[in-house]
Amino acid sequence: MEKLIACCGLNCATCEARIATVKNDDELRKITAEKWKTLYNVPDMSPALINCTGCREEGVKLGHWSMCQIRVCATSKGFKTCGECKDLEECSIISGVLKYSPEALLNLRSQN
Repeated sequence: MEKLIACCGLNCATCEARIATVKNDDELRKITAEKWKTLYNVPDMSPALINCTGCREEGVKLGHWSMCQIRVCATSKGFKTCGECKDLEECSIISGVLKYSPEALLNLRSQN
């Protein structure tokens, strides 16, 4: 299985937004927008916002990419991912991702 590990450890290759973008699939954009409205409590999420090639890949990014505290912290320290940080498991910035996506921690550990 292809892996495109984001700064936070999530696998962008399995992300619905990336898949919809790569395949230019408007139906998947619509489904993803509806799902994310509830999942992330973003009532104004529209299918037009579902465009991303992946956190660390060239191309279009989701709107929050430039403000993502996890990405900003990792890049400010010169890290490709949070897996390079000695404070990874105690970090309050990434704790939510690690809590709800245990595979992210495994991905980060396997990167180093």
